[in-house]
Amino acid sequence: MKFSMLVFSLALVLGIASLANQSFAQTQQSELVRVIKSGAFLVDVRTPQEFAAGSVKGAVNIPLDQIEQKLSLFKDKKSIVLFCRSGGRSSQAKTILERNKIKNIFNGGTWMDVKNIVGK
Repeated sequence: MKFSMLVFSLALVLGIASLANQSFAQTQQSELVRVIKSGAFLVDVRTPQEFAAGSVKGAVNIPLDQIEQKLSLFKDKKSIVLFCRSGGRSSQAKTILERNKIKNIFNGGTWMDVKNIVGK
């Protein structure tokens, strides 16, 4: 009886945590859509070769390894959406920009996710 109650409690906690995580993800997605639709500066941080193979309409290519050398391109932007193949490099780029006092930066995740939002 105690074991089944423990299992039930654990399942309940995990279920609530899952719902909270989904709600947070939906909020983030809504915010990303809003920012992109309001004209965010779209930055593909993949390599030039990856960018040439396909990207998002209106995006510029500033590879991750060039972010610090091109900080002036990010100054005074209302909002910035970074993206790459998987979201990892865009996360690193976001950290670099934040460390350099650039504000309103969003990790858009994958370039296909951002492309889908732009295409809507």
